[in-house]
Amino acid sequence: MTRSAPVPESKLPALGTTIFTTMSALAQQVGAINLSQGFPDFSGPDYLQQRLAHHVEQGANQYAPMSGTPALREAISAKIARCYECQVDKETDITVTAGATEALFASITALVRPGDEVICFDPSYDSYAPAVQLAGGIMKHIPLTPPDFTPNWSSFSAAISDKTRLVIVNTPHNPTASVWQKEEFDALWSVIAERPIFVLSDEVYEHICFAQHGHYSLLQHTSLRERGIVVSSFGKTYHMTGWKVGYCVAPPHLSLEIRKIHQYLTFSVHTPTQLALADMLNHAPEHDQNLPSFYQQRRDFLINALQESRFTLLPCQGTYFLLLDYSAISQMNDVDFCLYLTKEVGVAAIPLSVFCKEDFPHHLIRLCFAKEEATLQAAAEKLCQL
Repeated sequence: MTRSAPVPESKLPALGTTIFTTMSALAQQVGAINLSQGFPDFSGPDYLQQRLAHHVEQGANQYAPMSGTPALREAISAKIARCYECQVDKETDITVTAGATEALFASITALVRPGDEVICFDPSYDSYAPAVQLAGGIMKHIPLTPPDFTPNWSSFSAAISDKTRLVIVNTPHNPTASVWQKEEFDALWSVIAERPIFVLSDEVYEHICFAQHGHYSLLQHTSLRERGIVVSSFGKTYHMTGWKVGYCVAPPHLSLEIRKIHQYLTFSVHTPTQLALADMLNHAPEHDQNLPSFYQQRRDFLINALQESRFTLLPCQGTYFLLLDYSAISQMNDVDFCLYLTKEVGVAAIPLSVFCKEDFPHHLIRLCFAKEEATLQAAAEKLCQL
């Protein structure tokens, strides 16, 4: 007589493999050009790679301090002062994490209790909702509407209740490529000022911003900064997504709670990588200043290459994603259209509906232009044949 193995009850029963993994695997399987998952097909700065090798060779291979190496936290503090004219304490306000996703998870876990409500704006990055669910929270989704995807503040205000604990903001916004300015943060503050509500601002694309006035960080908003957490990513800034190093910035009373979670998720982050990033920040502070023009050139190249296509291109103010409306080509839903594009046309894209809780009645797909121009040209030629 054999006993059947116990099967755990899933904490995330509705969750399967992410669309990014699915589309990248399918692209590889059929030999399609992969403009779906958001990663560059080029490498990061030579100096950064050399410094990583240097620190490995020098023996910096043991645990880093839980909150991050002092050198990196000091360099982050200096960068924030330079970019946003905001002083943050390297000892109490900055926590280095295993990528931005860990920073998001640790922040949500630290703040959200069972029954708490969390508001986000859809389309929204796919890691937010599972983290809220695992914390026992209830996610409330405010839909954004193309082409500009600006928040409806009446809908937002109506969604606020006595149970609202946290608002999640993402700017520059993945996947819509929209950007918040001070006016949006002011509008947010006007609604929550008198309520005990925190704000988590996902700013991983902070340096990939093409908006006229540049990137406005929550750190620049003196009122929101006192109850806000800002998350960023070195993977996006230095084209090294596989290094998985990010950080969060928060006032001491919030950082304390985030670190309680962080120390039992990863404890600390890869030491030589942290030291190499600190060297890079100090050696080439102009890198992040040059990033907007670096990616705008690729954005404009793809836009120009698609001018003869039947797609309608939506505005792109930030991130390295471009949205295409395919309604003049097909009435398929966006998931089926992306599968068709990958299998039959040879270009992998991401459907926008997967970023939404409710039905998304638009024919939009997302392309990643963090690619070499030859890759973008080859993809555009295929898309222009539709």
